[in-house]
Amino acid sequence: MNATTPFGQERQTVHLDPAGWGRMPAAVRAVLADCVLREDRYGPHELEEYLEDVLHTEVYERLGALLNVPAGDTALVTGATTAFAAVVSRLDPGRHDRIWTTPYESAANLTALYALRDRTRCRLEVVPLREDGDLDLEWMARHIGDDVALVSVVHVPSSCGIVNPVEAVGLLVAPHGCLYAVDASYAVGQLPLDAARIGCHLLTGDGWRFLCGPYSVGVAYLAPRLRGALEAATPHCPPPETVAVAGLNAALAHHAATATAGEGLGLLPALRAAVEETPGTELIAPGRIQSAVLAFRHHELPAALLRRQLAARGVIVWKTVAEETPLHLPRRGTGGGSALRASLHHGSTAHDIARFGQALQDVVREQQPHSARAHPAAPAPLQAAPTVADPPRLRAPARRRHLAVCPSP
Repeated sequence: MNATTPFGQERQTVHLDPAGWGRMPAAVRAVLADCVLREDRYGPHELEEYLEDVLHTEVYERLGALLNVPAGDTALVTGATTAFAAVVSRLDPGRHDRIWTTPYESAANLTALYALRDRTRCRLEVVPLREDGDLDLEWMARHIGDDVALVSVVHVPSSCGIVNPVEAVGLLVAPHGCLYAVDASYAVGQLPLDAARIGCHLLTGDGWRFLCGPYSVGVAYLAPRLRGALEAATPHCPPPETVAVAGLNAALAHHAATATAGEGLGLLPALRAAVEETPGTELIAPGRIQSAVLAFRHHELPAALLRRQLAARGVIVWKTVAEETPLHLPRRGTGGGSALRASLHHGSTAHDIARFGQALQDVVREQQPHSARAHPAAPAPLQAAPTVADPPRLRAPARRRHLAVCPSP
């Protein structure tokens, strides 16, 4: 059987996209099927009663263990982006306060930050990068002040596999009393997370990526000072469906039992080698520390074409576009700022990497002659987005109080 096997039969595919959507283990699928059957037979209220312990106790205990925080400080959300936007919408920084983000911020989170800036007239600043792609912690140390009201950092961006130093940032900003938010959407489930050690006040993640749970359910840690913000925003941040919560609970149990098993995350060097050995490819791997996510592009072939051709050969990867992280990936080359992203999970094997490498080389060999006729001059390699220049020195601001939260209407 191959990738064209009719729907409903098991396909021998190589799934290298847990960063986009993780394949649910059999135990999770079984829980979802049982919940759907019970809901269909007895109704939603009976299902909630049947799952009472899971919905009100068990899943929060598993979340607390996953993030190393008290179970009472965790929350269930429909997704990381929704939770971030809900909390940010309740913040009330002063007109002269500053908000910090990074070039790796997602477009969805940037939208929430732009809305906060426009509503309150605070200033939004982008922390620059070093030449190697790491966040410039020295710049942050020089420019931090009590007028920085919120710092938003992505642990692992959607566009590449860099691991940002969230613990170091937490230590740097802690003395200044600002809120610290960490987007762990692409980190939770693949990297150990300790929200207490990070020192953040808000940590959000999706349950359907590396955690391999169902769609439309996410996780969040909220420090006590932010709990009211999420509760006040409930109309805009509804809780996930009962069935999705039950599925996430099963996924958390499976993750806890298997997170250290298999070859999985240790195969990143082999994955890099498979890309580098393919003619015309280029890694997009800024920073000194990389996660199990690898982005790359081809100098001539569009990412969309490569993705489709790989899928036809039973290898699943993801196509990223510049719009996902607009401050990081510029529009350049054949793909207009697009690239491919391969990611590993604990169940990934050396055989998967070998099949991926062979399929990638086959696609490039077959497609490159056609691309050469259509694009005789190859575009310049993708370069890192320019960093933001240091802002002009400002007069020392007056000390400010902790960032307040808007009262409920």
